[in-house]
This record gives sequence, structure tokens and C-alpha cells, in this order.
Amino acid sequence: MKTITTQKGSIIIAEREKPELLRGHVLVRTTYSAISPGTEMIFVRQASDEPVTLGYNAVGIVEQVGEGVTHIKVGQLVACYGAPYVHHAEWLAVPANLVAAVPDHVDPMEAAFAGLGAIAIHALRVADLRFGESVIVVGLGILGNLIAQIAQAAAYRTMGLDVRVDRVAMLQERGLTHVYQSQAEMEERLPDAVGRFGADAVLHCASGPGEQLINSSLSWIRDRGKIVIVGDLTARFSRELMFGKEAQVLISRAGGPGRYDVGYERDNRDYPVGYVRWTEGRNVEEYIRLLAEGRISIKKLITNVYSFDEAVEAYENYRRPTETIGTVFKY
Repeated sequence: MKTITTQKGSIIIAEREKPELLRGHVLVRTTYSAISPGTEMIFVRQASDEPVTLGYNAVGIVEQVGEGVTHIKVGQLVACYGAPYVHHAEWLAVPANLVAAVPDHVDPMEAAFAGLGAIAIHALRVADLRFGESVIVVGLGILGNLIAQIAQAAAYRTMGLDVRVDRVAMLQERGLTHVYQSQAEMEERLPDAVGRFGADAVLHCASGPGEQLINSSLSWIRDRGKIVIVGDLTARFSRELMFGKEAQVLISRAGGPGRYDVGYERDNRDYPVGYVRWTEGRNVEEYIRLLAEGRISIKKLITNVYSFDEAVEAYENYRRPTETIGTVFKY
């Protein structure tokens, strides 16, 4: 089967053996997979001598279920998340904990972003917000856009900030009124959007040097508010500013509890819901539910659809400034 890899900074379409189906896994014939530009371009830029398989979001048809799988059936359309089981490849063998059934009326291209959806949901869970509380999302690429939409769907007071006017406009079209291109304007409107005490949390989805940005955001939060780093942002900040608010600076890791746990993923041993309410797999299910109920949409974020053989061109869009936001491979 074909799969997309990177080696020494180049994008390569490689041939691999069709994956073996393990107990607790399902065999999926991929219909779409989606690029996660932040994570995948890090691997591309690292220019390793060893080939690295790319991708962790996909959607496809279940062709076979392994022993012990009862909640997923052959013929179902499912969304999948999580490397090394999910990547840009024609066939995937995925732990059943990491797939979610996709209703017929849900656009499979939107469902293909299930991993990013779970990551967005988990970032908000790390912020531990309650009804009526507020959040500022900085960086409104595909992940930040998703977080802002989900925050709005959860009835949090939501603000957004991004230097690109097109990204700001996309969320304004979705009904988010407090989304800004100018930091100065955002700061001026802060009390109107989040209340006089300041925001309960700021989620940083931008990348690059973070000292100035994090220090600025420490002035936006309330006393004992939270800063959550979601993107590839350098975590440098002023201790004095953090001390003044007794602020929490947190980092959000992937899609939720279970990620990187061999027992949960490879061995497909779920955590008891009474002890771990939200796992990475249950976050994937929530992303699909939000799509199914029309509470979020990323149709306008899907700016490029490529065939598998056009992978080099697809990744080239992320090496230089373009209007590209979301990219999907069609199989």
C-alpha cells in the first residue's frame, strides 16, 4: 500500500505492507486523511535521515474488525486518530478505542480532522472552564479556529486574536463577535467580552517565540487565571507577572488521557468512565457529535483537496506563506 513519509526534509510516497489486524483493532480502508500542519511540518523541518511516516487524522470504511470489538461494525464509516496507527495511508489498522462512527449526514472531509478535533477539545478541558467563564484563543489557524468554535458551542465567553484578517473573518461569519486582528483593539474590548475581572483562561495556538505573547496574556487574565500552551510556542515568561496573578501556566498534550499509553492504545484497554470521564477516544466521539449537530463546521477551513499522488505540492503550501489552512488527501 502507499503511505506518505518524510526524509531529509523531502516528501516521499512510499510502499509499505498492509497493516496486520490485532485483537481489539479494526481494519479501515481510508477515504480521506487530513494534514495537521503544526505537527507534521515539525517532522518535515527536522530533516531526519530516517524516514518518518506523516499524519494522524483520517476517515474511512471498516473492512474488518478484530477479536473483542463489539461497538464497531464492518461497513461503518469511522473517524480515526493517533499515530502510529493512523497516518496518510491507503489502509489503517486502528485500536477500536481510537475510532468513532460517523453519521451519514456528516461530511467525511470534516470528519477526517478528528485528531485535531480531539486536541481542540482536550485543550479546553485542560483549561477546566465552567459555564459562564471566558477564554481568549490566540492564533486562529485550523486548531485555534476549532477551539474558538467549540468554546462558543459550550457557551463560554469567547475572544479570538490573529494577525490574518481572513482567519478573523471566518470566525466572525460563524457568529463570534469578539475576534480581532489588532491586539490593541482586543485589549480595549476585553471588559465587554469577558467581564471586568479579566479572562479565566488564554489558550495559545500560535507557534514561535512566546515570551512577549505570554507576558501580554498574563495581563488579560483574572487573578489566578490560566495560560494554556497548545501550539509550538516557546514557554518563556515573566515570573513577576505570573506571581502577581498567581497564574497557572499549563500545557495541553495531544487529544486527551490515553495518548502515548500502550495499554490504552495498542492493547485497546479503555479506562473506566467512572474514573476517567474523557479519554482521547471519547474526545473524538465528541468532535463527531459537534459536527453532526451543526454546532461547529470546518468546511470553509478546508482550502485544498489533493489526490494522494500530489503530496509534494500539498506540503509545499505550508513551507511558504499562502492562504492554505486545511488540507485533505482524497483516496
